[in-house]
Amino acid sequence: MSTPGHGHGDRTGRGLHLTPFRGLRYVPEQVGSLSAVTSPPYDVVVRPDGLRHLETADPHNIVRLILPQAATAADRHRQAAETLRRWQDEQVLAPDPDPALYVYEQRGEGILQRGLIGALRLSPREEGVVLPHEDVMPHIIEDRAALMRDTGANLEPLLFSYRGNGDGTEGAAGVIERVIRTEPLLSTTTDDGYAHRLWSVTDAADLALITEDLSHQHALIADGHHRWATYLRLRDEQPAPGPWDFGLVLLVDTARYPLRVRAIHRLLHRLPVADALAAVGGSFRVRALDGPLPEALDALAEAVREGGNAFVLAGDGRFHLLDRPDAGLLARTVPTDRPRAWRELDAAVLHSALLEHVWEVPDDPEHIGYIHEAAAAVAQAERHGGTAVLMHPVHEDVVRELAEQGVTMPRKSTSFGPKPATGLVLRSLALH
Repeated sequence: MSTPGHGHGDRTGRGLHLTPFRGLRYVPEQVGSLSAVTSPPYDVVVRPDGLRHLETADPHNIVRLILPQAATAADRHRQAAETLRRWQDEQVLAPDPDPALYVYEQRGEGILQRGLIGALRLSPREEGVVLPHEDVMPHIIEDRAALMRDTGANLEPLLFSYRGNGDGTEGAAGVIERVIRTEPLLSTTTDDGYAHRLWSVTDAADLALITEDLSHQHALIADGHHRWATYLRLRDEQPAPGPWDFGLVLLVDTARYPLRVRAIHRLLHRLPVADALAAVGGSFRVRALDGPLPEALDALAEAVREGGNAFVLAGDGRFHLLDRPDAGLLARTVPTDRPRAWRELDAAVLHSALLEHVWEVPDDPEHIGYIHEAAAAVAQAERHGGTAVLMHPVHEDVVRELAEQGVTMPRKSTSFGPKPATGLVLRSLALH
């Protein structure tokens, strides 16, 4: 089996090619606790409050690498690179002795998820081995690319899903089921209540079974579209084969461990709720909702089940349900050159009809924030006088159907989870 940094591998293969790497991991004796140095993925961290909490949890929290704080972008990326070098010099982070794939398990909230972390070969785009399902924002790719260049590392695994065919006794699934009966490399429980365990797989026979199984599989990007686009950009920048031909991912067989799909909510920084409601006029039915946030989300789910697009607006101390959009508005504003499943997406209607036409809100970071937790979106809207637009999640089958057609959804349409904790294993491109 080839290892990252020693050639491109078989770029003509039609399936997934996950290769071992020497994981860079925290040395437990050098940190307060493993849970105190982990973080959610960079785009899930709520700023500024969540960022501040993580920075103060432990001086070595991984957030200092994935979201460094400095006056300029160049300073931030340089600071992250210096921090990563210092932590390795101080043996806060140390490489595992041998290249490995890693079995990763998460438990919590009635969910059990297991998968494989490794360095995935970045196949040519035309192969369709990895299926994206969301559009991306260039400024985020630029930021992540600069961070990865300066640090020379993949700091957090992307979340990919595939549909295995086995019953759990053969191939990758069989290896995982055997490995989890052994002593893990690490075990920790994070603040969100999830328990995490990690094992290494170095046995040549096990690695061969995984390679053969995955060579027949294609993957859907569940979480990490911007980082995947960053991987591809950095690979294309390289003049010769090398470690940039691979990127750090977590592969989960959703036939055995189904992912949960949640919505990503919008925060309209400069649009007060009163102005948003006034602009809607008769283009949607608008109803005030009594009761707390969970009841508002239940009402949203019911409106979606009844058919048509629906959203909840918040930020003025109340909740407002928007549903039953005017058919004429949709006909005028939603692009008609996409499949029907795309045109009916809540995110497509939100961005095409409401944001662009009704509210005239530019789709840039100054005007729109993307927040994974509904309560956090509402709290920030109320604190700063903006509008939180609460969304209902898309079903995974719709996501996969569109991805297989090569149709991307509006950016930040879905949030698959549970997401891997950042900080349990890193990939330094300098380690072979």
